[in-house]
Amino acid sequence: MAHNSALHSNFDVDYVIIYRFADTHNVEARDGFSALMRALARVGLATEVRNGDNCSLLVFVRVGSEKRFAHEVYRSRVNDWLHGVRAAEPARETQETLSGQDLVEAERFRIIHHLITSPIDEGGAGITPKEGRWKNVESIFPLHDHTFNKEWIKKWSTMTFLKVEDLDQIRDRFGEKIAYYFAFTQNYFAFLIFPAAFGFASWVILGSFSPIYALVNGLWCVTLVEYWKRQELDLSVRWGVKGVAGIQKKRRDFKHEKEVRDPVTGETLQIFPATKRLSRQLLQVPFAFLAALALGTLIATCFGIEIFLSEVYNGPGKILLVFLPTGLLTTLVPTLTTMLTTVATRLNDYENWETSESYESALTQKIFVLNFITSYLPIFLTAFVYVPFGSLVVPYLDVFNLTARPFAQNEKQLQTPKTGFMINPSRLRNQIIYFTVTAQIVNFGLETILPYVKRRGFSKYQEIKSEKAAKKGGAGPGVIIDDVPEEAEFLKRVRNEAELDVYDVATDLREMVVQFGYLSLFSVVWPLTPVSFIINNWIELRSDAVKICVEMQRPTPHRADSIGPWLDSLEFLAWLGSITTAALAYLFSNNGLGPDGTPATIKGWALLLTIFFSEHIYLLVRWGVRLAVSKIDSPGMEKERAERFMVRKQYLQDTLGEDVLDVPPSYAEEKITRDSLEEDARQSSLRTTGPRDHFWSRQRTWEESAKVGGNLIEKMAPKESKKLQ
Repeated sequence: MAHNSALHSNFDVDYVIIYRFADTHNVEARDGFSALMRALARVGLATEVRNGDNCSLLVFVRVGSEKRFAHEVYRSRVNDWLHGVRAAEPARETQETLSGQDLVEAERFRIIHHLITSPIDEGGAGITPKEGRWKNVESIFPLHDHTFNKEWIKKWSTMTFLKVEDLDQIRDRFGEKIAYYFAFTQNYFAFLIFPAAFGFASWVILGSFSPIYALVNGLWCVTLVEYWKRQELDLSVRWGVKGVAGIQKKRRDFKHEKEVRDPVTGETLQIFPATKRLSRQLLQVPFAFLAALALGTLIATCFGIEIFLSEVYNGPGKILLVFLPTGLLTTLVPTLTTMLTTVATRLNDYENWETSESYESALTQKIFVLNFITSYLPIFLTAFVYVPFGSLVVPYLDVFNLTARPFAQNEKQLQTPKTGFMINPSRLRNQIIYFTVTAQIVNFGLETILPYVKRRGFSKYQEIKSEKAAKKGGAGPGVIIDDVPEEAEFLKRVRNEAELDVYDVATDLREMVVQFGYLSLFSVVWPLTPVSFIINNWIELRSDAVKICVEMQRPTPHRADSIGPWLDSLEFLAWLGSITTAALAYLFSNNGLGPDGTPATIKGWALLLTIFFSEHIYLLVRWGVRLAVSKIDSPGMEKERAERFMVRKQYLQDTLGEDVLDVPPSYAEEKITRDSLEEDARQSSLRTTGPRDHFWSRQRTWEESAKVGGNLIEKMAPKESKKLQ
């Protein structure tokens, strides 16, 4: 019973801070910890300290001053209103504002995290993990709500489609940034139903490289991207974060070159010249070239070795040697990609972006270039080098005979055919099947199963190590020696969560975007590609939920109003897909056999004309879909219009009164007496009057104007009109 209570109770803890002092002098560690406690108390946070693992302390944080926290919530909502995120002005009274809108868990955690990490001049404690004076602060994270996690996983395991209320629940728990990922993946999954059904029918009836499938797939890609834009907008209105990207805070690492005075607000602004940043951004061009050259050379080399071993070499050990290129790619590509990612990060730092949002956006674009090369280059080489030019290229692949020479029995087994080489027509299809089926399964195992096995194995290793130490008379369990019995299970769970990895939603978004690229660029080769993806994505949605709940620390909620720069990547892949799909449909128009390794059958003008018309059809369809989507009303748009109407109505009522839109009161009951006429004459004599005053004094009320107008109509009406009456 106690174990179950510890599992499902967080003792009202909001955040846990890990303070590790293994490599720090005792006095310095004590001073640093004292400064940490002082900084947290200054922003109204209460703390409790317990011992952790391996020379670390667990600092439990919760709101200590409800008044201070309410003020922070109020300030956050007012700031949203000032930046146009909220349509309605918050109430003047803090408590009235808080009671008018519920404080969801994600907002609470976000504001507390802001209090802990924001600079002191912005009202925060200024605690930056692993930086400067806070180098001993290892991590800051909220605790999992295991009751919710269990119900979440159980509920999703029995559902096929997610409702918008399910996305609301994710947003309330983990913030908008993660909710947008699940919303996109769900939207993508639902959209895959049509291409999966059509792809299966095409595979049965039309076969591969069908122009009809290519056209339908291109139309589907455009529709998905444009519809998702509208969905993003609807969700941003529903979640109250439309325009939140405009509320940007400066990065701590931003280095300004000068300070200027804002002519409008009078504030002092720290400026880094845009022209200087642009000159630094131009370094992206040589970086992209060198990255493409390095990765391209490695992939092309392994590609050539694989062609040589699988289709030229005919000696002993071939069945094993064909796996050599795969081993090289598996070992060298991640290593080289990591190196290039480090270079991209340093280049991004050098560009000196002012805000965290702009920094992440620029880094995402650089990482996408690397992902594009590693994910799609092998297929491009097969489709546009091996298939059309195989007979010209293969004779030169004998340079790779060194890979098989130790196993060959004679030189003949290593010689490349000078003439009569026949390409493998199914090679391209097999590659697509690998990347869209096999690679998806492998990735699922690496992403979900392997971390679980590693964590369980490490936990078992720690238990065995502790038992051995205890038998030798040492401090076995160590960290739980001084734990209060009623806290022991809770502290054990916290220590386990502290060892988990930090969840990065950008990794999962990148995975979905790369998958969309395979569908957009190459699914014409194998029309069953969307069938594979719809199965994978149903599992992916649930496995990602499990990953967040079990394999990762609970994410700190962050706000967003879109999936960010990944939307640009989707648009780029949809556009490029219109080109590659058309080219593939043309190259393999001869019953899917292709050029058969010789470019003699390829007519350059026909290929270029096919690409030209395909791209322009794409642009025309995109314009039409955008226009159609913009005409569709949605709950988000209705809510936004309703909010704006209520704001205008409330403003008019507050400034002009409740009857601002009513007809002016009638004066029909006003009695005209001798005294009233004498008073009007007296008032008229007291001021200088002219023709203008006389003009406006003949009819005092709207009733008199209506009566005079009626009399004039009676007198001026044609005789025929009077007869009709």
